[in-house]
Amino acid sequence: MSLQSFGFFGFLLVTAAVYLHLPQRWQSPFLLAASWLFYWLAMPAMLPVTIAIAALTYLCGRALEGRHKTAALRTGVAGLLAILAFFKYNGAFAGLAGWRAVAMPLGISFYSFAAIAYLIDAARGDCEVEKNPLHCALFLNFFATVTQGPICRAGALMPQFREEHRFDAARTVRGLRLLALGLFKLVAVSDVLGVLVDEVFPHYRSYGGPMLVLAAVAYTLQLYFNFSGYSEVARAAGLLLGLDLPENFKTPFFATNFSGFWSRWHISFSSWLQDYLFLPLAWADLSGLTRGKLSRLPAEVCVFTVFFLSGFWHGNTLPFVVWGLLQACYRLGEELLHRRLGKPKKKAPARVLWAKRAGVFALWCVSMVFFRVGSAPASAPMTVGDAFGYLAGCLRGWAPARFAGELYSAVFTGFYANAIMVAAYYGFVLAALALAFWLDARRAFQYKNKPAELALAGETHRWAVYYLLVAFLLGGYILQSGGFGNAGFGMYAGF
Repeated sequence: MSLQSFGFFGFLLVTAAVYLHLPQRWQSPFLLAASWLFYWLAMPAMLPVTIAIAALTYLCGRALEGRHKTAALRTGVAGLLAILAFFKYNGAFAGLAGWRAVAMPLGISFYSFAAIAYLIDAARGDCEVEKNPLHCALFLNFFATVTQGPICRAGALMPQFREEHRFDAARTVRGLRLLALGLFKLVAVSDVLGVLVDEVFPHYRSYGGPMLVLAAVAYTLQLYFNFSGYSEVARAAGLLLGLDLPENFKTPFFATNFSGFWSRWHISFSSWLQDYLFLPLAWADLSGLTRGKLSRLPAEVCVFTVFFLSGFWHGNTLPFVVWGLLQACYRLGEELLHRRLGKPKKKAPARVLWAKRAGVFALWCVSMVFFRVGSAPASAPMTVGDAFGYLAGCLRGWAPARFAGELYSAVFTGFYANAIMVAAYYGFVLAALALAFWLDARRAFQYKNKPAELALAGETHRWAVYYLLVAFLLGGYILQSGGFGNAGFGMYAGF
């Protein structure tokens, strides 16, 4: 039951209708039961794991109120990291002494990180220890966030479970706007781009440079619109139920440097890395270990460590390690340039700003080749050598006639082997991307990155935009019958 499926629409409608009419004391138990049902329908064998993680988090949280606060925190964080590491990396030992790989529970990274943040915040006194086990479990297992985030903070979300929620027309309208926008991104943009990406990457040796460049850009956009669209559908579900969830994307492709990019991309994860990894590393007192020779780690070492670990978090294979190393190089290179040349001017000419945006986007696309190779399905595995081979292939075979033929053949079999449908596919993609980027540009420049649903509501001809979103959404569903499948629970659900 993916978030762009008709089954999810029915599930959300029934859940909201019942939840908003229940007495307050029954709202949280009902929402938790609905969330567990959602997870059970998705991955029944792993529901006990999610419940066990919630129980561990709750018990360690309550132990923070006792005499052994430090031990409780260490036990909770170490236990959560151990469970996460086992499920993420046990496959590396498959085949050794008869070991059989155990499947990774859906979304385990997201709710494990939320649990770790809750324990650390509670130990610091930044949020209250949750005494209601149902609220703790609901915080981690809420159906809108359990598979792909955003990674919520306990201090912001848990208090909302103690409040009474009733139907609110203004909030519902905001949620519906966001739902339409998120589904448009998921179905009409991401899923439709997927047919080109899934054809070219596994067979990259058969294609020339222009097609490989196009597919790399298409994958970059596919992942962005999939993940940002999912995050907006999740926020919409929260709004319909009276809950405010954090924003996860703020037009990252309009950032002029990688510092700004990472402050706009997967915000809940980026802020988690900053608060619970970078800052502890940066402020760690090393004088006892180095006999006073070094009291703090250099900022460059902290930045490198954070991005290296973020790559390793995505996967323990070399493509993800290289992806993390590239992000570290981008950020460190940027800092070194600023030290050498000075901080960039806040008000630079438009051509300079757009050149910087183009540079950031190009470098990001290069790194996403490694990300896509690392994410390749088990049925068509790829290695880090394939990633370098793909990039080398981008420099060869630039004959216009070859490119035209490859454009046609790449999607021909996905549309009933029909030439008219191939033309319709590319026309649809260009129109959908034009609308998507126009909305992002309006949000970035006209509305100063206000929440997406508020930017949408501010448009003078917003009803025309609503009709366009719905029309493209329906078109996306129709095109899927031509050979598409959707991305299930989202392209990031496997991390």
